[in-house]
Amino acid sequence: MSDDPGSRFWDKYIEISKRYKVHDNALRWYVRHAEAYLKAYPEVRLSSHSAEYVQRYLKEKGRNPRLQRWQFCQVVQAIQILLCDMAELPWAKSYDWGEWLATADTLPDDHVTLDRSYRPLPSRSLEKAGEGGTRGESLQARVHHRFPHHVEEIMTRIRVLQYSPRTEKTYLDWFNRFVAFHGMQDPAELDEAHIASFIENLVTARNASAATQGQALNALVFFYRRVLGRELSDRIEFVRSKKQRRLPVVLTPNEISRLLRYLDGRTHRLMATLLYGCGLRLMECVRLRVLDLDFGYGHILVRETKGRKDRVVPIPAACVEDLRVQIDRVRLLHEEDLARGFGRVFLPDALLRKYPNADAEFRWQYAFPAARISADPRTGEARRHHVHENSLQRQIKKAAGLAGITKKVNCHALRHSFATHLLENGYDIRTVQELLGHADVSTTMIYTHVLNKPGVTIRSPLDELLRHSDQAPALFGGVPGG
Repeated sequence: MSDDPGSRFWDKYIEISKRYKVHDNALRWYVRHAEAYLKAYPEVRLSSHSAEYVQRYLKEKGRNPRLQRWQFCQVVQAIQILLCDMAELPWAKSYDWGEWLATADTLPDDHVTLDRSYRPLPSRSLEKAGEGGTRGESLQARVHHRFPHHVEEIMTRIRVLQYSPRTEKTYLDWFNRFVAFHGMQDPAELDEAHIASFIENLVTARNASAATQGQALNALVFFYRRVLGRELSDRIEFVRSKKQRRLPVVLTPNEISRLLRYLDGRTHRLMATLLYGCGLRLMECVRLRVLDLDFGYGHILVRETKGRKDRVVPIPAACVEDLRVQIDRVRLLHEEDLARGFGRVFLPDALLRKYPNADAEFRWQYAFPAARISADPRTGEARRHHVHENSLQRQIKKAAGLAGITKKVNCHALRHSFATHLLENGYDIRTVQELLGHADVSTTMIYTHVLNKPGVTIRSPLDELLRHSDQAPALFGGVPGG
């Protein structure tokens, strides 16, 4: 080890980085990232650095659309090690580093938010598949290359009927699997027997659920009826998976409190609070824009939800101040982006044609923006999208484990809990239906199955036995009468 103070400093930095389980091949890059951060503030002593320096530096790094997620995360962790472990700055130890790491994901070009503007590129996908791309990429590329007219017509018909982007993605996926299952034959030459064999194989070979079978069948019926204009027989005979009736996972108020307390990052804590406090679906929350928040009337306008309907939900009083702070952060970030030649956000083509330059307006910015700007791989245009939904899903799963909650907790469990707790608090089923955006009240009725019927206290017969019998304690090893 060298006696040079500078060398000793970086030798110690490398040793500490190893404790963070940084791979040996990445150590030199961590040193470079830390050096680059120090060079950005040449006149400032390391002991004088504050959170504002970190904020300013990471915001600027996040505006590089060529920087990959893993590279950005390296930069964040390299600075964390420098300030927390080397400089031992008290504020750095409590700084929210996880916020930067959790919001570093950007949306891929085939994400459902962007699906309406981004179309598949078979030639590009085939090239990737030839270079060791995933099986999914290869299958999609091969089917599109072989039957481009079918794929394009499926997309066109779905968009004309205004089905959701997720439905489009799902139907195309089942179409690809169906074609591959039958050896890449032209599906126009196949009939009900071929459909039945494919659907049946999902159960016999893959143990698929009844819901999966139904989804696949719906996709193929759509293709034959809407695209080919061919009516299928009313009954397609195949082995059906037994349909399971599952009750929703509901957390108690105490479990909700513990879950929120263990969430890392103010952004994800606020998003999870809205999932529970407003009954939002995951994608409804991440896609919220600034103009959807009406603080004057105290409500949130949830746009184009499931079934392409808008609805209004109240802003919980406990969230108002945090939401105002979040919007102020978005405003500042947007102004800085504009000053550096960025600041545009994704808008569907029709909306952008109707309101030119609206994508650069503050009101259209996402309420929960990603930490990084990403580039459209086709046009090269740089945009700041909303946070990736996977980041919130990961954080909630992690928080549930830390909180010691043994139930199967996910983002949708917070929506289930919202509905159940409203019913427990005496709100009528129709009100809950409206807040959830259910088209049919029968969908909302499932939450009544996790409640006791009004006015009836259900006691286990074992509890009744213990209450009325002196002999009952003997069941548990006690002494009768003692």
